[in-house]
Amino acid sequence: MITRLNHAVLYVRDARVHQRFYADILGFRTVAEDASGGFVFMRAPRSDNHHDIVFFTMGPGASDSDAGKGSVGLYHIGWEVATLAELKDLRDRLDACGALVGASDHGGNLSIYSLDPDGLEFEVMWLVPQADWGEAETEAIIRPLDLDAAAERFGADRVGGG
Repeated sequence: MITRLNHAVLYVRDARVHQRFYADILGFRTVAEDASGGFVFMRAPRSDNHHDIVFFTMGPGASDSDAGKGSVGLYHIGWEVATLAELKDLRDRLDACGALVGASDHGGNLSIYSLDPDGLEFEVMWLVPQADWGEAETEAIIRPLDLDAAAERFGADRVGGG
Protein backbone atom coordinates (compact mmCIF):
# COMPACT_ATOMS: atom_id res chain seq x y z
CA MET A 1 0.00 0.00 0.00
CA ILE A 2 1.11 3.55 -0.69
CA THR A 3 2.33 5.42 2.39
CA ARG A 4 2.92 8.96 1.04
CA LEU A 5 4.02 11.03 -1.91
CA ASN A 6 7.76 10.54 -2.22
CA HIS A 7 8.97 13.10 -4.77
CA ALA A 8 8.00 15.32 -7.69
CA VAL A 9 9.71 15.66 -11.06
CA LEU A 10 9.27 18.86 -13.07
CA TYR A 11 10.24 19.84 -16.59
CA VAL A 12 11.58 23.39 -16.42
CA ARG A 13 13.37 25.80 -18.73
CA ASP A 14 16.62 25.72 -16.72
CA ALA A 15 17.24 23.24 -13.90
CA ARG A 16 20.07 25.39 -12.53
CA VAL A 17 17.77 28.41 -12.11
CA HIS A 18 15.37 26.23 -10.10
CA GLN A 19 18.29 24.78 -8.16
CA ARG A 20 19.34 28.27 -7.01
CA PHE A 21 15.76 29.26 -6.15
CA TYR A 22 15.04 26.10 -4.15
CA ALA A 23 18.40 26.35 -2.35
CA ASP A 24 18.43 30.08 -1.65
CA ILE A 25 14.76 30.58 -0.77
CA LEU A 26 13.54 27.19 0.50
CA GLY A 27 16.79 25.75 1.88
CA PHE A 28 16.86 22.60 -0.27
CA ARG A 29 20.23 21.00 -0.97
CA THR A 30 21.47 19.38 -4.13
CA VAL A 31 21.79 15.60 -4.08
CA ALA A 32 22.86 15.02 -7.69
CA GLU A 33 23.20 17.14 -10.78
CA ASP A 34 24.23 16.87 -14.39
CA ALA A 35 27.43 18.80 -15.11
CA SER A 36 25.86 20.32 -18.23
CA GLY A 37 22.69 21.44 -16.35
CA GLY A 38 20.39 18.78 -17.77
CA PHE A 39 18.96 17.79 -14.37
CA VAL A 40 19.15 18.52 -10.65
CA PHE A 41 17.94 16.27 -7.80
CA MET A 42 17.24 18.10 -4.50
CA ARG A 43 16.29 17.27 -0.93
CA ALA A 44 14.24 19.39 1.50
CA PRO A 45 16.10 20.62 4.61
CA ARG A 46 14.60 18.12 7.09
CA SER A 47 13.83 15.30 4.69
CA ASP A 48 15.16 11.78 5.15
CA ASN A 49 14.27 11.10 1.53
CA HIS A 50 16.95 10.55 -1.13
CA HIS A 51 15.37 13.39 -3.14
CA ASP A 52 12.13 15.33 -2.91
CA ILE A 53 12.17 17.12 -6.23
CA VAL A 54 13.92 16.76 -9.57
CA PHE A 55 14.22 19.36 -12.31
CA PHE A 56 14.86 18.46 -15.96
CA THR A 57 15.95 21.25 -18.31
CA MET A 58 13.77 21.77 -21.37
CA GLY A 59 15.53 24.89 -22.68
CA PRO A 60 14.53 28.54 -23.04
CA GLY A 61 12.07 27.84 -25.86
CA ALA A 62 9.76 25.72 -23.72
CA SER A 63 6.25 27.18 -23.55
CA ASP A 64 4.46 28.11 -20.34
CA SER A 65 2.21 25.48 -18.78
CA ASP A 66 -1.47 26.01 -19.48
CA ALA A 67 -2.60 23.31 -17.05
CA GLY A 68 -5.93 24.34 -15.58
CA LYS A 69 -6.42 26.99 -18.24
CA GLY A 70 -6.51 24.98 -21.45
CA SER A 71 -5.28 21.53 -20.57
CA VAL A 72 -5.24 18.99 -17.79
CA GLY A 73 -2.15 18.86 -15.61
CA LEU A 74 -0.75 19.32 -12.17
CA TYR A 75 -2.01 22.37 -10.27
CA HIS A 76 0.69 22.54 -7.57
CA ILE A 77 2.81 20.59 -5.14
CA GLY A 78 2.69 21.25 -1.41
CA TRP A 79 5.64 21.41 0.99
CA GLU A 80 5.03 21.07 4.73
CA VAL A 81 6.85 22.99 7.46
CA ALA A 82 6.96 21.94 11.10
CA THR A 83 6.00 25.25 12.75
CA LEU A 84 4.09 28.44 12.10
CA ALA A 85 7.32 30.38 12.73
CA GLU A 86 8.85 28.55 9.76
CA LEU A 87 5.77 29.28 7.64
CA LYS A 88 6.00 32.98 8.50
CA ASP A 89 9.72 33.02 7.68
CA LEU A 90 9.14 31.40 4.29
CA ARG A 91 6.21 33.73 3.59
CA ASP A 92 8.51 36.71 4.20
CA ARG A 93 11.32 35.28 2.05
CA LEU A 94 8.98 34.41 -0.81
CA ASP A 95 7.35 37.83 -0.60
CA ALA A 96 10.75 39.55 -0.63
CA CYS A 97 11.73 37.84 -3.88
CA GLY A 98 8.34 38.51 -5.52
CA ALA A 99 7.26 34.86 -5.62
CA LEU A 100 4.38 34.97 -3.09
CA VAL A 101 0.97 34.91 -4.79
CA GLY A 102 -1.53 33.98 -2.06
CA ALA A 103 -2.36 32.65 1.39
CA SER A 104 -5.30 30.64 2.73
CA ASP A 105 -6.64 29.12 5.91
CA HIS A 106 -8.09 25.75 4.90
CA GLY A 107 -9.09 24.73 8.42
CA GLY A 108 -6.93 21.61 8.34
CA ASN A 109 -3.86 23.42 7.05
CA LEU A 110 -2.59 26.98 6.81
CA SER A 111 -1.03 27.68 3.43
CA ILE A 112 0.95 30.17 1.40
CA TYR A 113 1.19 29.94 -2.37
CA SER A 114 4.10 30.92 -4.58
CA LEU A 115 5.41 30.70 -8.11
CA ASP A 116 8.75 29.18 -9.06
CA PRO A 117 11.03 30.79 -11.69
CA ASP A 118 8.94 29.28 -14.54
CA GLY A 119 5.64 30.36 -13.01
CA LEU A 120 4.69 26.91 -11.68
CA GLU A 121 2.75 27.14 -8.44
CA PHE A 122 3.73 25.49 -5.19
CA GLU A 123 2.28 25.57 -1.69
CA VAL A 124 4.02 25.72 1.67
CA MET A 125 1.74 24.66 4.51
CA TRP A 126 1.52 23.97 8.23
CA LEU A 127 -0.71 21.08 9.28
CA VAL A 128 -3.23 22.15 11.92
CA PRO A 129 -3.50 19.64 14.79
CA GLN A 130 -6.23 17.18 13.80
CA ALA A 131 -8.32 17.89 16.90
CA ASP A 132 -8.71 21.47 15.61
CA TRP A 133 -9.82 20.69 12.05
CA GLY A 134 -13.51 21.19 12.82
CA GLU A 135 -15.61 21.36 9.65
CA ALA A 136 -12.42 21.01 7.58
CA GLU A 137 -12.54 17.31 8.45
CA THR A 138 -15.18 16.84 5.72
CA GLU A 139 -15.43 20.15 3.84
CA ALA A 140 -13.18 22.13 1.52
CA ILE A 141 -12.52 25.47 3.22
CA ILE A 142 -10.83 28.58 1.89
CA ARG A 143 -10.60 31.54 4.28
CA PRO A 144 -8.16 34.45 4.51
CA LEU A 145 -4.98 33.50 6.38
CA ASP A 146 -4.00 35.40 9.51
CA LEU A 147 -0.66 33.94 10.58
CA ASP A 148 -0.34 36.22 13.61
CA ALA A 149 -3.71 35.04 14.98
CA ALA A 150 -2.79 31.41 14.24
CA ALA A 151 0.56 31.79 16.04
CA GLU A 152 -1.25 33.26 19.02
CA ARG A 153 -3.81 30.43 19.01
CA PHE A 154 -1.48 27.48 18.42
CA GLY A 155 1.94 28.84 19.35
CA ALA A 156 4.54 29.89 16.77
CA ASP A 157 6.85 26.98 17.60
CA ARG A 158 4.26 24.24 18.00
CA VAL A 159 4.89 21.33 15.68
CA GLY A 160 1.91 20.80 13.40
CA GLY A 161 -0.23 17.71 12.95
CA GLY A 162 -0.89 15.09 15.52
